[in-house]
Amino acid sequence: MQKKVVPTKSHGKDDPTRTVVQRIQKSPARGSTDKKVKEMKDQLVRAKAYLNFAPPGSNSHFVKELKLRIKELERAMGDPSKDTNLSRSAWQKSRAMEASLSKASHIYSDCSAMATKLRAMTYNAEEQVRVQQDQAAYLLHLAARTTLKGLHCLTMRLTAEYFALLPEERKFDNQQKVHDQDLHHYAIFSDNVLACAVVVNSTVSSALVLPLLFKPMDPEKIVFHIVTDSLNLPAISMWFLLNPPVKATLDIRSMQDFEWLSPKRRSALEKHNSRDPRYTSALNHLRFYLPDVFPLLNKILLFDHDVVVQRDLSELWNVNMMGKVNGAVQTCQEGEGSFRRMDTYINFSDPFVSERFDPNSCTWAFGMNLFDLQEWRRQNLTAVYSSYLQMNGRDPLWKAGSLPLGWLIFYNQTVPLDKRWQILGLGYDSGIPRSEIDRAAVIHYDGVMKPWLEIGIGKYKGYWSRRISYHHPYLQQCNIHE
Repeated sequence: MQKKVVPTKSHGKDDPTRTVVQRIQKSPARGSTDKKVKEMKDQLVRAKAYLNFAPPGSNSHFVKELKLRIKELERAMGDPSKDTNLSRSAWQKSRAMEASLSKASHIYSDCSAMATKLRAMTYNAEEQVRVQQDQAAYLLHLAARTTLKGLHCLTMRLTAEYFALLPEERKFDNQQKVHDQDLHHYAIFSDNVLACAVVVNSTVSSALVLPLLFKPMDPEKIVFHIVTDSLNLPAISMWFLLNPPVKATLDIRSMQDFEWLSPKRRSALEKHNSRDPRYTSALNHLRFYLPDVFPLLNKILLFDHDVVVQRDLSELWNVNMMGKVNGAVQTCQEGEGSFRRMDTYINFSDPFVSERFDPNSCTWAFGMNLFDLQEWRRQNLTAVYSSYLQMNGRDPLWKAGSLPLGWLIFYNQTVPLDKRWQILGLGYDSGIPRSEIDRAAVIHYDGVMKPWLEIGIGKYKGYWSRRISYHHPYLQQCNIHE
């Protein structure tokens, strides 16, 4: 405060106004702790702007002085965040810099030229930031698409072991349960052996652990259907032959064995105008053929391979589907990290789309979806999928990925599930509260930062890695560690 308060006496005591003013003077305002730091950074920007006014190759006395001041101030400042971190030398160099800047203002007194130069510098800096951001995004997506060396090693070892077995040794037990309608059927489409292991292990172990008020679901009632490609079928099969889930039944098949999936239809699955194999993978779009993949089942729960199950899921099988096909957690609550709008991913400028769909309709997530296959067959939604796929080839209706396509196919055919069943964002959002993660029945690492990759978000990796036995000899031999 600039105002000076003169102390007065009142009934033998000091005027309390003086005390208040003194307290205010001793307590600096919030945000002022880095005022000098910002001032020094501004000085450096101004000095570099003045240097740009000098003719190319100029080596005048003043140019040398300005270069020296910049070098001295940068060295004296270091990388501080508060004024209290500044050394005495930095304050001295700042005063010397201000004197040189004052001299420069007289030499280069054209304000409009200075403004133009600063705008040019700002533009160049923004362009550099944009290029760096684009490069970082590209490298992040490249890392997400790269197969880890350890995972490749594990797949090769398991494949070699599988082909060393006799044909009768490659079979799983209890295959008579694979089509039993009274059991709980879970489907996973994946080419990642460790991801499949985590989904299976977490589902079985969560079924065994329940509060005393509830009756635990018998793992014997669980059937896992894993669909992969012919390249990864031996490795995934061998892993579960060596590490069978407790009492649960396994059915592992290759999509190449589906006779109804013609070469023409299979090639159509792989054309989605995207370089990202997560989107162009036929396994990713095979979910739209679920009634054909499982012709003898009436209901199935589909998992993405980047989920971890934390709670028993037996209650889900009692959800009233109300004549709808898909049961999913909604993502239409504004302000939440998982919020999605249809018009963000779907081209509503196309008359076909705008006439049939509402851009404000509630969206939902893949990851854990309960499907009524009987109703799916009755409405022939797989044919709807094929027709949309053909239309998208002529004029893109949606961005790459199966999610916006799913919004179109299951439009008005989705039953909202309680949010406690699935939490999203562990593959891109580092700010999810731990309490919300612990409450969720299923956690989903949607996004590029998968938990098995180096780029995965560190504080979330434990939920995934605790479901893997890292002491397994094959994992040790392939240097796969927690």
